[in-house]
Parts: sequence; C-alpha cells; structure tokens
Amino acid sequence: MEEIIVRCSLPVRDISLSRDGEWAAVASDELDVKVVNTRDMTRIMHLREQCRPVKNVSFDVSGTMLAVSCSDGVVYMYSLSSEKLQLLKRVDGLIKTLETDAEASAMVAWHPDGRAFIAPTSTRDIQCVARNDWQRQKAFTGGHRADISAMRWSPNGALLASAGVDNSLCLWDTRTQRLIKTFEDVSNTIMAIDWHPTENMCSYTNKNGELFMRENFVPSPSSTLLKVALQPSPMNNEPLSEVSGNAQRRPGDGLKSNGVLRSVEDQYLDDLLGPDAMSEDDGGFIEDDDGAGYAEVPNGHGKRAAGGMTSLPAKRHQAYSSWQPRIHEAFQPGSTPWRGNRRYLCLNLTGFVWTVNQETHHTITVEFYDRHEHRDFHFTDPYKYDKACLNEKGTLFSCPPSTQSDQRAMLYYRPHETWTTRMDWKTQLPAGETIVSMSLSDSCIVATTSAGYVRIFSLFGVPLKVHRQKSTPAVTCASFRDYVLTVGNGSVGGDGTTRLLYSIENIRRDEIYQNEDILALPDGAELRSVFFGDKGDPCIYDTHGVLLVLLHWRTPGQAKWVPLLDTKMLERLASGRKDETYWPVAVANNKFHCIILKGGEEYPYFPRPLLTDFEFSIPVSALPKTSEEDEDKELVHLQGLEEQYVRATLQHSLQLDLVENTNASSAQKAEVPMMEREVDKVLLQLLATECREGEERGMKALEIASLMRDRSGKMLEAAGKIAARFQRDILGEKIYQLAERRLVGLVDDEEI
Repeated sequence: MEEIIVRCSLPVRDISLSRDGEWAAVASDELDVKVVNTRDMTRIMHLREQCRPVKNVSFDVSGTMLAVSCSDGVVYMYSLSSEKLQLLKRVDGLIKTLETDAEASAMVAWHPDGRAFIAPTSTRDIQCVARNDWQRQKAFTGGHRADISAMRWSPNGALLASAGVDNSLCLWDTRTQRLIKTFEDVSNTIMAIDWHPTENMCSYTNKNGELFMRENFVPSPSSTLLKVALQPSPMNNEPLSEVSGNAQRRPGDGLKSNGVLRSVEDQYLDDLLGPDAMSEDDGGFIEDDDGAGYAEVPNGHGKRAAGGMTSLPAKRHQAYSSWQPRIHEAFQPGSTPWRGNRRYLCLNLTGFVWTVNQETHHTITVEFYDRHEHRDFHFTDPYKYDKACLNEKGTLFSCPPSTQSDQRAMLYYRPHETWTTRMDWKTQLPAGETIVSMSLSDSCIVATTSAGYVRIFSLFGVPLKVHRQKSTPAVTCASFRDYVLTVGNGSVGGDGTTRLLYSIENIRRDEIYQNEDILALPDGAELRSVFFGDKGDPCIYDTHGVLLVLLHWRTPGQAKWVPLLDTKMLERLASGRKDETYWPVAVANNKFHCIILKGGEEYPYFPRPLLTDFEFSIPVSALPKTSEEDEDKELVHLQGLEEQYVRATLQHSLQLDLVENTNASSAQKAEVPMMEREVDKVLLQLLATECREGEERGMKALEIASLMRDRSGKMLEAAGKIAARFQRDILGEKIYQLAERRLVGLVDDEEI
C-alpha cells in the first residue's frame, strides 16, 4: 500500500478503475459516487443524480463513460469525457432493486468492443444493451436458478463467465448465447471473476475472501475461442464473425513479424484499425483489394509463400478491419422500446396498443379514446407481436420469426366491426424473411421486409402487390388510403452516413409520384417519425424537433419538404427554464399532436401520457425577445403577420394540390377560395402595417398588394382604401393602376 486516495464515512461497496488507471470510481453507502484521480487525490468528481446508495460502478472500455448501478433498480449512465459531468441516461427496468450488502450483483459489464454492456436482470438472465440507443439486444438465459453475483467477459469478448448466489459458475458462448459448461464444484458464492489475459485460466474470489485460480477453464473444443480476434457484441440482426474452431486464422495472428507473442492491447488496436495500421513493415504498397491474386500474401514469419504452396485466404474482420457506412436503423412509427416489461406498440389519435412481457408469452391491450365507437379489448399473445398499427377500421399486428418453434414472421389483422361475421386473418412470410416496418390505411396493409420486398395486402388478406424496394435496407413506411410511402437507406454521404430516400406511389392507379427522392434531414438529425396528416399529406418529424410537410408531392420531381413547426422555438421554451422534448403522434385539424417528454426522456411511458397539441408556426424569423418597448411589440406583430402569410400560402397550396389531383368533394373544393381570402386578409394587415410606418415604405407596400390572389378587384380596392386612410396618395394611385391591369388581363409580374 502506497497511499490512501479517498475516504468514505460509510462502507465501500464497489470500486472500478478506468482502463488507463487514471481514475477510480468508488461506490459506498453514501448517496454520491466519488470519481478520484489516482495520481492526484485532490482531483475528485461527485456523482449525485441517484437518490439511493449505489451497489456497483463500472467504467467502459474507453474510460469516458461510467455505469452506476443504484440500489433502487436504475442504472445511471454518466459521461466523463471531460471533468464536467453529464448524466446521459437513466436505464430503468433492467436490474432489480437490491440492498447494498446483498450477495447478488447489479454490476454492468462492458463488452471489450465498447458497443454494448450486460447486466443481470430480475429474471436471473443476463441482458445485453446497446450503447448507442440503449435498446435491449440478445440475452443469456436459462443458466442460473438464483440471482447472479458476478460476470466477466473474456479479453476478446468471445466468452462470458457468470456466477450465482447458489454457488453456480457458468461459461457462455457470446456468439450463440449458448451455455458451454456449468461448474458444480463451487463451495461458496463467487463475488468477482477475472480472466487471464493470454492463457486459458480464470480466477475468482468468494464471499469468504478466498482466491481461486482455475486452469483449463474453457473445455475443448471451445478453448479455441480464446485465440480468435476481438469479437463483436451480441447484437440483434447483426452478422457475427466466424469464431468456430474450424475457422481459418490469418497468418501470424497474435504474433509480431519476428514471431513474438503480441499483447492483448496490440491485438485490440489491430482489430479496430485493421491488420496493416500498426504494421512495422510495409510489405510493399500493392494491396490485393479486388482479390485478383497479384499481391502475394506473407506467411507468419514475414516471408512470401513458395509458388507451389497454397496460401490461406485473407479474410477481413467484418466489424472492424473494413470500413462500414453508418446506416439509419429501421423503426416502427408510434412504437417505443421495452422499458421494464412493458412497451407501446402503437400510439395515435385513434388509441394505443401496449404489451406486457410475461416471459413465456405476451399480453396485449388495445384501448380507444372514443369508447362509444369502439370497445377496448385484451388478449394473450403467444406469438409475441412486436409491431402494431391501429385505425378506425382495425388493428394490425406482426411478429418476428422464432427459431425455437419454427415460427415464421406473420401478419395478423383484426377488424373492429363488419357487416358480416368478423373474420380475423393471418398470413406468414417466406422462411428467413422478417418484417422491418408496416402500416395500415383505410384500404390496404403495407409491410417492408428484410428481403427488400414491399408487400401490399388488402384489408381482407388478399395479396395485391409485391415489389423490391430500390433503397435498402428499409427504414420505415406509412400509408393513407391508396397512397404508400416507403423510406430506405440510399447512397453514402460525405460524412459516412447513408442518405434517406423515399418513394410515394398510388397502388390503385399503379402510379409513382416520387421515386427515390432525398428525405431532407439536416446534419446530425435522424428521422423520428413519418406519417400522413388528416388531409393526406406526408409529414416527418426529426430528432431536432422540426415537423415538416411534403408540398407538391403529387407532381413528380416537384416535391419539397416545408417546415410546419420548430418545437425549439415554442414560446413555452423561450425562458430556457423548461427542458422538454416532444413525441410525435399526428397532424390533424391544422395542429401538431404530441406527447410532452420531460427529464431527458426519449420515449413516453406508463401511466398513459396525455396528448398535447400545438398550432403550426413556420420558422420565418428568429424568436423575438420579450420586451415592453413599443418598437419591439411592433416587430413582434409584424413577424407574426409574416408567419401567418407564409402558413396561409402553404395551406392554400396543399389544398389546391388536393383538389386538382384527386376526386375532391364539394366541401374540399369550397375551401380553396376561402383559403385565398385568408391569404389576402393577412396581406391587407401587412399592408396597413407598412402604411403606418411611413411614406418610405411605399415600395414594400406595393409589393404586398401585388401578392394578392383575388382577381375580382375587391381586395385591391380594399388595399387602396387602406392607403387612402393613411394618406399615402402615391401608393393608392399605384394600387389602382395595378387593379386596372389585372382587370384587362395583364400579367402581374410586369414592372410597376
């Protein structure tokens, strides 16, 4: 012992050391966690977001993130990239509630590749969670019959060792989550496990403070897993590299050019940067990128093989050695991830669908806002549906394929009411095909699949169309009546991220309106939701909090995304005191319907949240500062009128497109002239504001008058009266001249 770096007034429960040894996180029965610099004990950080004592702490591989497992059953994720602490996420429903002195563990164990971590659950399983989106991935199940007390990955992440309070010790295969071996000769509860960095050896300590070292810990043939390169985390829907004993290893793996055994750190860097990034010998500048065979492969001693010898094929590591573009992950609009054992499958203005995980099965509940029109229902779900859609006609479900029961991916539609006996129907997809996203409209059902197909069915289960999506992998889809919108990953941009492309088609007319057009997203933003408004116009909502609508989308090549609302510019956020985001639900009645999320939450949770609606407000200018001065009030009034004009013009254009391109009703046709009058009324108010400012604003006032859409001359006559009221005689004369030219049919853009 050299020195004491920190003292605690209550018992210390756990210590975690960063990989570089610079920082030590200390958890005790005190409410805060101390993060101390090991070289300078005066540099100390306190983590105080948790409200109960902490059970375990764990640094990630890079040492920039700390997982704090609290005794209240919540994992707090802190960013330590600088000495200014930041709470990134509260992961709830993962670990169980424990006393700090319990033998059971709540420790988070980070995978060596840094992309995910595991934690023991209340069901005695080991759950993997992705670091980038905090979503649950694969799980190690069925190995423990009591609470888990310790876990540790092997240095390359290919194996996992875990122990339980029932004196059990288990060895797992990471790639398959299969239990390799259970050791029955453990006499006391194991409290900590560690692996030898290079040899087949595992050491552990028990509750009596005894240290054991077990040689040949991994039995044959699984012992070859210790010699493979760094393995990826057990993530869903991700191909894993070959780790079997029959896999061919690249020549010299784990050896330097002189045959000396490489360290684990060197192998780790090679796996991340590629086999040639840390090479001491260039070996020539020619690379056999296309596999044509003109570049010779050196053997394990740095020599080129003889001409008659067959060289081993060079296989790049799928996850790290070769560059991979960042793609947009698929999602189902209106659904939320698991939180605890519950999640929402669908949230919209009709109602909501939620499910509860009962381990062997799920239970699904469908509730409606209008209970006079529809009755709520509840049923047991043996298929474990993971997606749902809900509208006024029915409810659509889908489930993934299951390897345990040989179940294929399936669609299940349940209509609410029919004039005959209600007929539910199911249809299975071909083997190996999963449903990526789906949508439900008043006339069709759409499903995008992992095979790149877009499958369209009628509401009675009749397959209507099947075609392959051009932009893959698919991301999401939406539908309204006969219109279908699909979104997929397209070409790779300069930042290494794929561009989202969308297509819109009319399945009844078999017409494509927009074909693989770019979905307008700013840098750093991701698509949060896509849906059709109540009038049938496509809308999107991004992670920057901006709602956009697609204008002129029925004309090929003319579509453009126009912002309807920037939630960051809402007046309720102007003071800067509120920290809230918004979960998109729908666009209806010229309002944005959403759920308010507070406290850094990303998804709504139970109990069922209330819906909130906001009026559209197009961001045409900066948010004005609140002030009592008359000049500022006039500016705010002017900016408000300008926003009203842009918004009224947009709504008129959307309605005009609807009337000109569809079999519109008489009520829809009557709305077009009404909207024209609304546009002109706003222009009259803007004209009055400019006239009030003075004669020098006459040119702008005349431009405003020329923007009026009324061709009868009544609105221009009213504009002339406004100019006369403010004694703007020259302006009034110009306006009357403009009215005369319109009456005789001259173009409006003629010089005034």
